[in-house]
Amino acid sequence: QVQLVESGGGLVQSGGSLRLSCAASGIFFRLYVMGWYRQAPGKQRELVATITSGGSTNYADSVMGRFTISRDNAKNTVNLQMNSLKPEDTAVYYCNAANFRDAFWGQGTQVTVSS
Repeated sequence: QVQLVESGGGLVQSGGSLRLSCAASGIFFRLYVMGWYRQAPGKQRELVATITSGGSTNYADSVMGRFTISRDNAKNTVNLQMNSLKPEDTAVYYCNAANFRDAFWGQGTQVTVSS
């Protein structure tokens, strides 16, 4: 059974930092591109950042320079360090594991940034 379990969300003031973590089980972790997506109320889910097994990263323009994605292939975890948070970063953040054949999602964790 595949599980992606997110943690680390919460309430933070504008300019603050949060670190999200996602623990994966039930998949051969190294075969998946890991990513973080977010969905704000009334908006579509959007890409935040992705990272390949080899460490190549991709970021949305809106978070470039503020967020850092990383993964630990030995521990089957992927993290998202979020700095200089803005109210517009408020959303439910979802962990994603994807390859050419499968895609899996976590349940999501709420991030709220107050102004």
